[in-house]
Formats: sequence, structure tokens, C-alpha cells
Amino acid sequence: MVKAWFMDNDPTDQRLEHHKNPPEFISVDELYQKTGVEYFNINVNSYQTDGVLDKIKEERGYSYEDEITCSKECIPNFEEKLKAFFMEHLHTDEEIRFVVEGSGYFDVRDGSDQWIRIAVSAGDMIIIPSGIYHRFTLDTNNFIRAKRFFVGEPVWLPYNRPADDMPCRKEYVEKLQKGFVTAA
Repeated sequence: MVKAWFMDNDPTDQRLEHHKNPPEFISVDELYQKTGVEYFNINVNSYQTDGVLDKIKEERGYSYEDEITCSKECIPNFEEKLKAFFMEHLHTDEEIRFVVEGSGYFDVRDGSDQWIRIAVSAGDMIIIPSGIYHRFTLDTNNFIRAKRFFVGEPVWLPYNRPADDMPCRKEYVEKLQKGFVTAA
């Protein structure tokens, strides 16, 4: 089950937990209210046959998927690539990740521009909204295998901060100010 907390500002190894002192955890519901990030728990042992993931994909219109493995063995120039993933950026589309194996962190900015760290592991699926500033890093296990989903052909362009004039950012900020509402 996913865990989320407000991060400290310690610049040491990005793969550490980086809790504030004392730690400030937030629930999945609070994460959604503060950022619009959605969470689903998917059974990694039965997702190919139980229909749960298929239903989410159909409801949300995900028509393309692939799989990525991040580890020292699978990524050339691993340390440099990990630093690139950790650059604060946004996308014009949602970022959808379903962790099949391993673990890592997605960091997202809340409305007060504070970092919230989301620890994901096998069975966690998160949907990061278009226009939110975020970043990714592995944890100290240095391994994650995840499925990525897209509506249509993937558009995989990160726009590094600042990108406040982009339409997707303006739309996100408007949703943030109005409050996120779950679909009924």
C-alpha cells in the first residue's frame, strides 16, 4: 500500500526517505485533495486475469501501454539517468505508473509548493495529473519495473520548471484552486 509524506529539504542522496522531523504522513485521500494524484491498489498476482486493471484502462481510455525497468543493469549511464529523472518537470498528459516489481518514489508539489514524497511498490498504481510539477527517483533498492499507460500514442516530453505559461499548467492550477473532485 502506497505511503506519502511531506519531505524535508535535505540535499543528500535522493534515494533516501527524506522525512521531516517529526515525520508528516498524509493519507491517500489527502494526497488527492492536495495534488490531484490518484491511487489504485492492483493485485500483481492476478491483474492479468481479474479484470480490475482492464476496467480502469477502459474507463480512462488508456489505449497504449509499455513496460519500463529501471536498474543499474538495465539503464546505461544509470547515475546520470537517475539524476535526469529527478529534475522537476511536468507533462502535457497524465503520467500513469503501475508498479509490477520493485519500488521507488514519485515526488509531487502541493498547492503551497511543498514536496510530497509518494513511496510506491508492487501493486501500487498512481496517476499524476497533467501540469503538476513532479519528479521520480528509485529508492535504495535501485530497482523498479512498472507498466506505463497512455491515451493514444505516448507523448513523453518533460518540460522542466519553470513552465507556468503552458496551458496544461494553467489548467492544473485552476483545478488545484477549485479543489479536486472524484468522478461519480
